Amino acid sequence: MGNVDEQPVGIDELLERVRAGYTRIEPQEAYEAAQSGQALLVDIRYAALRERDGLIPDALVVERNELEWRLDPQGSHRAPEATSHDLLVVVICNEGYASSLAAESLRRLGLHRATDLVGGFQAWRAEGLPVTSGAGAQA
Repeated sequence: MGNVDEQPVGIDELLERVRAGYTRIEPQEAYEAAQSGQALLVDIRYAALRERDGLIPDALVVERNELEWRLDPQGSHRAPEATSHDLLVVVICNEGYASSLAAESLRRLGLHRATDLVGGFQAWRAEGLPVTSGAGAQA
């Protein structure tokens, strides 16, 4: 826990601090890294957004509340894709805010290359990158 004398931090300042600790990735760069097998895209949007807006092909869908358990390479509940602490994980939320906090959490687990997508899924879609129908999306 923090020092009792520390002043509370607002979410905007917290995001600034978190994002200062790593380099975020733009949609086109994330797409190219995933296509070349150099990155794992992880969609943490909730089901209603995935159903409404669609899915990024080949992205691993993990609910935010399961993220650390599914991506910890040493965890008993890890996803098969969670192979190493050296894995480049690109966390994707709807607009690129919650994903920053999620990426920081993964970095604390030792996934030192974890990052998040600038602008989230909405930026991905705006760039014209591939999206499939969200109907029947799995959680």
